[in-house]
Amino acid sequence: MVQLKRSLGLLEVTLMSIGVILGAGVYVLIGEAAGLSGNALWLSFILAAIVASLTGLSYAELSSRFPHAAAEFIYVKHSFGPQFAWLVGWFIIVGSIIGATTVAMGFANYFSALFQTPIIITAFVLLAICGAILIIGVKESAIMTIIFTLIEAIGLVIIIYIGIPYYGSVDYSELAKGFSGIIQAGVLIFFAYIGFESITRLAEETKNPEKTIPRAIIYSIIITTVFYILVGISAVSVVPWQELATAKAPLSLIAERVFGSQSFLILSVIALFSTFNTTLVMLLSGSRIVYGMARENALPYGFTALLKIRQTPWIAIIALMFAAMFFLIIGDIAIIANLTNFTIFIVFLAVNAAVIYLRYKSPQTQKGFRIPFAIGKMPVIPFLGFCSVAFMLISLPLEVLGLGAILGFLGILFYYLFSIHKKKVK
Repeated sequence: MVQLKRSLGLLEVTLMSIGVILGAGVYVLIGEAAGLSGNALWLSFILAAIVASLTGLSYAELSSRFPHAAAEFIYVKHSFGPQFAWLVGWFIIVGSIIGATTVAMGFANYFSALFQTPIIITAFVLLAICGAILIIGVKESAIMTIIFTLIEAIGLVIIIYIGIPYYGSVDYSELAKGFSGIIQAGVLIFFAYIGFESITRLAEETKNPEKTIPRAIIYSIIITTVFYILVGISAVSVVPWQELATAKAPLSLIAERVFGSQSFLILSVIALFSTFNTTLVMLLSGSRIVYGMARENALPYGFTALLKIRQTPWIAIIALMFAAMFFLIIGDIAIIANLTNFTIFIVFLAVNAAVIYLRYKSPQTQKGFRIPFAIGKMPVIPFLGFCSVAFMLISLPLEVLGLGAILGFLGILFYYLFSIHKKKVK
């Protein structure tokens, strides 16, 4: 079998993680979040960061222990068996697909603000372009991601710089919808942190993954949290949260308010790079877990097909690209983002639970990174991660919980149909 090529180092993996994290939340969802949290937007970012950090450490430990492309599927399989692992893998795949759809729509909104193009068609074209790039190769995708990450970071630095003279101009404790609004915004903003877990699926394309992946996770969460808090404070300092909530291109509006219409163009172009970047990496990581699960005989074996020259799983990439196009019919970016959150919350619950289980089952076999602090055999941080994610899950809107339950049912149905098919083949 043709193997994936190890071509990524610490800098590349860290920047890819930063790129996919930064792109989605600030450029796409900050307006929606401001409408829920008001001037206390920064507090919602901190809430989401705490939850992400707790689970991020669990990912760091498990990725050091099981450096495989199937990532969470392997973690859960070693803990709770293949059936539950398959369901977790299903939610990861669906989350990658819907997440790519969400950010593609964010790209289309900015593009439409500039060129008055149809949003759905623009998002459709973006997904097709990303699929083509991923088929060309992971090294080429990584280079593009690094360049785009630097561009999007420059955009956020501009927003922070714009806001500095306005710091203290508003009451940062002013709430739009009370403390419940802070929580709702935190749940929505959590989408902004999705991405650090995706690099665990690049383990088989990373040099020395046992050390590289955990470091990249920790570094990327710290760096993006600092960016987010400063951007959140700058945003509400320059533009009232009521205006941000209804803005089609919120960060561009901030720049326009201070520097004029030309800056709107500049920030919108930067936002295009950012959302393009996130869409690309989401499809990249999603295709890798499809490939990894197929290699474990948990999905049709055809998904393991690699281009011999490029060494990329082209069938998996194309399948995810078309699936993401399908979800464009939903249209509502907040619903799609929260539906992505639902899938990720389920996966994060399983990952935290896997760390706890493995600490009890085989506490002495852990190599590489190990989360500090434990009471007896109970690791404190994964336990807190599990509880915090559960709280975020139950805070989702009822319609999102209902759609998530439907996705879970479809996953179980597909699993049993695939199991029957495998038995017939044997």
